[in-house]
Amino acid sequence: MSNIIERLREDIQLRGLSKNTEEEYINRVNVFLHWAGKPAEDMDEQDIRQFLKYLINERQLSVSSVNIHNSALRFLYAVTLNRNLNYRQIPRLKQIRRLPGILTKEEIGNIFEACDNLKHRAILMTIYGSGLRLSEIAKLKVSDIDSKSMRIFVNQGKGGKDRYSILSQTNLEVLRDYWKKFRPKEWLFEGVAPGGHISKRAVQDAFKKWKRIANIEKPASIHTLRHCFASHLLEADTNLFHIKKLLGHTHIQSTTFYLHLANFDANLKSPLDSLTPNPKKRRGRKPKKKSEVLVHA
Repeated sequence: MSNIIERLREDIQLRGLSKNTEEEYINRVNVFLHWAGKPAEDMDEQDIRQFLKYLINERQLSVSSVNIHNSALRFLYAVTLNRNLNYRQIPRLKQIRRLPGILTKEEIGNIFEACDNLKHRAILMTIYGSGLRLSEIAKLKVSDIDSKSMRIFVNQGKGGKDRYSILSQTNLEVLRDYWKKFRPKEWLFEGVAPGGHISKRAVQDAFKKWKRIANIEKPASIHTLRHCFASHLLEADTNLFHIKKLLGHTHIQSTTFYLHLANFDANLKSPLDSLTPNPKKRRGRKPKKKSEVLVHA
């Protein structure tokens, strides 16, 4: 089993896939091999089908999680084992994309106001102020903060892409206060282990804590702050392509998703309100009888 895993790791690295993809694929393949209890070479599409059904029905995993398992096994058989599979027999689950919850500016402000932990406030403000992902905020370095150009450098974001995002003046002031107190060296937000960066779980826990203290009952996660960054920029008439660049999206379709989240309805007027005469004024008025219409005609 260890031999096939090492070959899989080598194939992933040779294709330059991200470290996150490497970990995900290896973990998923390990789950499959332990479930089957036999070598991967001895299995085919029917075994994979049974495994996917097990994930759906017994483990009740999410659609995205099942599809990651599927992708990992496709890579294992197509690349590492050099086997041609009938992919019609192992289809991916249909992904239903639901609109995530969005916090208002007032609600986000309440979270920041409730947060009396300087490090946590700096983290949350940086995520919202620059639209960073969870993995990006955790691995942010002191040298990534460019106060002269008012930009934040995102090193090797999702898909291994570098980019710049904006740096808020308010955020910069909080970061300066944070730096004076904690004096971080390499990683901007250091973790518990010496020389390491803060964990993603620690950032998630911090958001949950201050959201609860701020009495925000809406469903929201740390990633909601990134959604809010994009949505609030759209509401401020920021160019969609500019937002795409700040978020680090490869395709504009990913950015247009935020058109569904931004609140453009406040200044819109329903066509019902423009009808004349106003239906409200006609309420209670009895229609003329047919005879009356003929007489006055």
